[in-house]
Amino acid sequence: MLTIKVIEEQREDVIRRLAIKGFQAGAIIEKIMDADNRRKKIQVQTDQIQAELNLKAKEIGSLMKSGAQAAAEAVKQSVSALKERAGTLLDEQEATVRQLKEWLVLLPNLPHHSVPAGKTAADNVVVRSGGEMPILPPNALPHWELAKKYDLIDFEVGVKLTGAGFPVYKGKGAKLQRALISFFLDEATAAGYREILPPLIVNEDSGFGTGNLPDKEGQMYHVTVDNFYLIPTAEVPVTNIYRDAILNASDFPVKMTAYTPCFRREAGSYGKDVRGLNRLHQFDKVEIVRLEHPDRSYEALEEMVRYVELLVQKLELPYRIVKLCGGDMSFTSALTYDFEVFSAAQKMWLEVSSVSNFESFQANRLKLRYRDETTKKMALAHTLNGSALALPRIVAALLENGQTSDDIRLPKALHPYMGYESISA
Repeated sequence: MLTIKVIEEQREDVIRRLAIKGFQAGAIIEKIMDADNRRKKIQVQTDQIQAELNLKAKEIGSLMKSGAQAAAEAVKQSVSALKERAGTLLDEQEATVRQLKEWLVLLPNLPHHSVPAGKTAADNVVVRSGGEMPILPPNALPHWELAKKYDLIDFEVGVKLTGAGFPVYKGKGAKLQRALISFFLDEATAAGYREILPPLIVNEDSGFGTGNLPDKEGQMYHVTVDNFYLIPTAEVPVTNIYRDAILNASDFPVKMTAYTPCFRREAGSYGKDVRGLNRLHQFDKVEIVRLEHPDRSYEALEEMVRYVELLVQKLELPYRIVKLCGGDMSFTSALTYDFEVFSAAQKMWLEVSSVSNFESFQANRLKLRYRDETTKKMALAHTLNGSALALPRIVAALLENGQTSDDIRLPKALHPYMGYESISA
């Protein structure tokens, strides 16, 4: 959530930068400024009444001591009127603050100055690429057919148990999931990220804190009886560990990692590359989250990008790193890099990770602050997160790119976790 100070001091720049995300903010900002001006005026009136009440309290005390009971009673009546007026102003103030917050939460985060202009994924910029394109056998199969051939994943049983987008992993397919999760967690902890095992269900405050509510409400599974939400990513519970926290500058960086299942309704995505593992409602993912000093957050973002790149390299997958344009960015992000791996049998690039800096946008919602060691003043921290990595499309690419006429070759990094070098029938 943007702060009033930023909007007030950089009004035209805020409008210009939000337009890069395709968001026309002029009318909402006008309403925010009007509401904030009302809030300030009410506060001035409230302060004046309080000052007057303080004076009258002293006056009543003096009159009572001098025995002027009638005069004291008259002053008390005027105090009652002032208190009634103060109560009315308090109600107006609370209503104004609520309205102000309702307008503020509609504004997306400001894009970083380096974010390219553009409306769709076609306008994203490839930063760099790596890995070797595989040479597939002439009878190469897409991953959903390989999963059936080698009895790794049962999509039909998933439909029977729950519905489309809830696959059942079996045998070596289940072991591959477990191997990837362990590999990703081991790599993250070796890189200094502390492992967290969070709840898979969060409350409304947690969803609001990371910007998932109210923006992505339609994409989250809602447990209506208890007003809880199934997590769309470990980012939500892990980042919220530090909701309402005050850190010292010396506490940075705070580095955390977590494996969780993730749940997404994927509303409106039907017909968009939904075959096999390409788009699921439940999937496994390892997440990395960092809390940083504002002066270091973009350096930290580059470190996270290099870390995820190393993971993809160890999996021996062809990849590219893409800087998202304004129109393709999330509501909360200031700068995002997507990782895509090439799925050889499908002949398409699949997104497997987003690494983002949210600057102080989430921290303002979370009330996540730190104390400057020199000035002792409070300031908002910066938050970052990245997928490291999401499993479904990684599995799809591993199966397709590793296939031969006889088996599916696995990358060397997974051999210790799987106990063998290839998957055979």
